[in-house]
Amino acid sequence: MPALTAADTIRILVATDSHVGYNERDPVRGDDSWKSFEEVMRLAKAQDVDMVLLAGDLFHENKPSKKSMYQVLRALRKNCLGEKPCELELISDASEAFQGAFNHVNYEDQDINIAIPVFSIHGNHDDPSGENQLCALDLLQVSGYVNYYGRHNESDKINVKPILLQKGNTKLAMYGMSNVRDERLHRTFRTGNVTFFKPSIQEDDWFNLLSVHQNRNAHSETNYLPEAFLPDFLDLVVWGHEHECLIDPQYNPETNFHVIQPGSSVATSLCPGEAVSKYVAILSITGRDFKVEKHRLKTVRPFVMKEIILNDEPGMDQIALKEDNRTEITRYLIGLVEKLIEDAKTEWLEAQDEEDVDEETQAPLPLIRLRVEYTAPDGGKFNCENPQRFSNRFIGKVANVNDVVQFHQKKTITKRSKNDGEVPEQAVLDQLSMDTIKVEKLVKEFLTAQSLKILPQNSFGDAVSQFVDKDDKHAMEMFVKEALENQIKNLMELDQGDDDEVEEAMGQYRAKLEELFAAGHLKKNKSKTKPRPPNWDSDLDGPWADQPAALYRSDNEHSASASENASLFSSVPASRGRGRGSARSAAAPTTRKPAAPIKPAARPARGRKAPVLQEEEEEDVIMLDDDDDVDPEPARPARGGRKAPPAGARATQAKRTPARAVAAAATRQTLLAFSQAAKPARGAQELSDDEISGDDDEAFDPAPSTTRSTRRR
Repeated sequence: MPALTAADTIRILVATDSHVGYNERDPVRGDDSWKSFEEVMRLAKAQDVDMVLLAGDLFHENKPSKKSMYQVLRALRKNCLGEKPCELELISDASEAFQGAFNHVNYEDQDINIAIPVFSIHGNHDDPSGENQLCALDLLQVSGYVNYYGRHNESDKINVKPILLQKGNTKLAMYGMSNVRDERLHRTFRTGNVTFFKPSIQEDDWFNLLSVHQNRNAHSETNYLPEAFLPDFLDLVVWGHEHECLIDPQYNPETNFHVIQPGSSVATSLCPGEAVSKYVAILSITGRDFKVEKHRLKTVRPFVMKEIILNDEPGMDQIALKEDNRTEITRYLIGLVEKLIEDAKTEWLEAQDEEDVDEETQAPLPLIRLRVEYTAPDGGKFNCENPQRFSNRFIGKVANVNDVVQFHQKKTITKRSKNDGEVPEQAVLDQLSMDTIKVEKLVKEFLTAQSLKILPQNSFGDAVSQFVDKDDKHAMEMFVKEALENQIKNLMELDQGDDDEVEEAMGQYRAKLEELFAAGHLKKNKSKTKPRPPNWDSDLDGPWADQPAALYRSDNEHSASASENASLFSSVPASRGRGRGSARSAAAPTTRKPAAPIKPAARPARGRKAPVLQEEEEEDVIMLDDDDDVDPEPARPARGGRKAPPAGARATQAKRTPARAVAAAATRQTLLAFSQAAKPARGAQELSDDEISGDDDEAFDPAPSTTRSTRRR
């Protein structure tokens, strides 16, 4: 291979977790996320990179606001469009990497002048959702600004194919794995259903780069992606989702590849991992070698965090013995916060370029977090002020005016039996905050302590997660409705038994649902909304999708969904009975029962034969239960006045047939499916001749279709 030069170097700006739109309604911090993203794009243009690589969570929500979408499109248009030709050559088939209407790379589109292409995978915040499984990145792709790749149609069988790019003599195989639920992805790797495809030609000449958006640290046994699961032919892994900035490459001797973790460009929680300086990386690849050049982001709001043990601070052990020590403790903590504010301003000014700083330059209001462990010594007590009241003292000095201080006590571990309290200890609840809490973990811990009999636990947690994280207003309503309907359907198919047998059957069915959901076979219900009324004012009345009246689900969709879920259980037949016994329910669809002959109504004496009411196969019929035994009554010739048909015949549509069809109709049978019980038919009501008048064609108007559940044969 000839010697490689600068013309063979591929320069890539790498960033992750921009979270555009985070806290955008905050009057102080609302613009932080898009300002940081705009700085990233300006840096890409200033450094003249070949491409930008984003490893997930470009948006903070999968339904970003118009403001967030506007700011992202503005930053992309200002910095990615231009007359400069893109020197990257696409070698692989673009249709395999890019889905949608425009399945090609955007810089090869003759209608758009792309100078710096952007490649991105989706994360857990901006993942596809809804009926058509679309996300915000799909909008950016069809508009021509972003190349959205790494999307998997199936989470239980994942094929990872690379995008093959070349510049000079440097060949780049770029793999992408968009976010998949960590537990499910862990199981998919463990069962060997993840396949990585390698280039078939010149295998040793490719630099293999993978972008992934998963948990890197083990939060539980399966709630993360172990690096050992990834193939060892990779050269570098760009890890998204973790917000702590670890921009320097870390070598993994077990898998023989490096990992860089750029972290987030905006602080979304007040924790130690967010308090470190924020960087992005410019990755230079030449042949099989690479180097990382890190650039600190200067528009990021300064954030300083400190943790103290109050009893270890000077003089606090004596103050703890005083009766009323709140004022002294508050005064001491105020001094600490004031010192942190000054440190944050100094750190921000030092990070700026000298030409951008003058005497009038002011640092933005910083984020300050002081964690205070206030466990008092024996015989003493620390009387601390209310955290929010304490934080409000710094309005105009800090950006987070409601949570500057966080008080907590030393955690005490006590042994409890399994049947003791169902709620976590108060000490554990004190440790929880909106900055560190995980909805899935909280729901799992809470439900584990409960004794659910009907609702599946993992489906419950998923519905809560959809409600909280994905802002699906109807997720809980749809989940509870479907779970109750499925459980009732299952119980109706069982033999009659005592309460213990019913409770055991409910538990078995719930466990089966949990197994199927964990295996990924149980179909999730998707809520649909009615069209917004033309006179609906979203500014005055709120979003239409959030209204209870907007929720819509047709009977056909409900039946299809129930049938699909019911078909997953071999022990639960998809029949609609009244629970008279499993043997009877199974035999009902194949049992033929002769229908009771219909009494022909009498005609006025005109020399005509009486018409016969004939049941057509296309018409609705009343479903009779086994208990509703109606003795068949043979048809009798009409004499004198007309008689009304029986109640069962009135529920069907009356049709007039020729006289020569009477004999054939009398011997005709109708196949009934015994799935709904009908009230016992009452005796026919006599009608006088005066009540029946007019022509024979108008003797009987078609009866309205019954509201009882029927089956068409």
